Amino acid sequence: MSLNLPVSQKRRYRSVFVSDFHLGSPHCQAGLLLEFLRTHEAERIYLVGDIVDGWRLRKSWYWPQSHAAVLQTLLEKARQGTDVFYLPGNHDESTRKFLGRRVRNVEVVDQMIHDAADGRRYLVVHGDRYDLIIQNVKWLAYLGDRFYAFALNTNTWLNMARRLLGLEYWSLGAFAKRHVKSFVNRIGQYESVLTEEARHHDVQGVICGHIHHAENREMCGIHYLNTGDWVESCTAVVEHTDGEFEVIYWADRVRLLSALPSTPIEARLKDQSS
Repeated sequence: MSLNLPVSQKRRYRSVFVSDFHLGSPHCQAGLLLEFLRTHEAERIYLVGDIVDGWRLRKSWYWPQSHAAVLQTLLEKARQGTDVFYLPGNHDESTRKFLGRRVRNVEVVDQMIHDAADGRRYLVVHGDRYDLIIQNVKWLAYLGDRFYAFALNTNTWLNMARRLLGLEYWSLGAFAKRHVKSFVNRIGQYESVLTEEARHHDVQGVICGHIHHAENREMCGIHYLNTGDWVESCTAVVEHTDGEFEVIYWADRVRLLSALPSTPIEARLKDQSS
């Protein structure tokens, strides 16, 4: 679905934080991502890792026009004056060779401190270095990645059947993260390590990605924000002009907008085109 919002209806924020696009993977929701980027403006955009999925591309090449359009849209925003920062993750770790450099108006950095409008300071980092599995048992991380891909492929067929039965979308990956003990423990451990790291940096919060689990909450005096992903949840973290942060669940908003009744003008236009 294309929203085609006029310029006057585009949403504007002080900052936008997005991660885990996994461009180059067939599971990337590039269409929804493009709509989000085209209908949201910000003074600065943080690309918090795993933007391109090098792990997938090394196995087999997959690069449709929609994936190229995502990068082109971001580069155009940077060219027009938006401050764009790229913080590499584990799936796009090859881009770390550009750390400290400015590439086509995009600044590539390992991590950084974001100063919010209300004076709070946030550590911004992808987060893979704080994932004990990634750091200590990398082969298990690759195995987990294959399982996640299998779950996403299973979701595709499962939800085709659910649609035929008139049932809503259901995510095996999201179910596992909420209910399987190993997933729950890994997420909890990851969040705890990141909040401690924020404390070591003497900041009030941390903004990260990596685990595909969007979050916005206080943890032991630290404001923990996770950007989620654009494979299943289609989420982003935004900062309003007053320094307030919010998680946007874009797929849910699109479904809500598509269910709204047409205005009288839109209805007339639809009748004229039929």
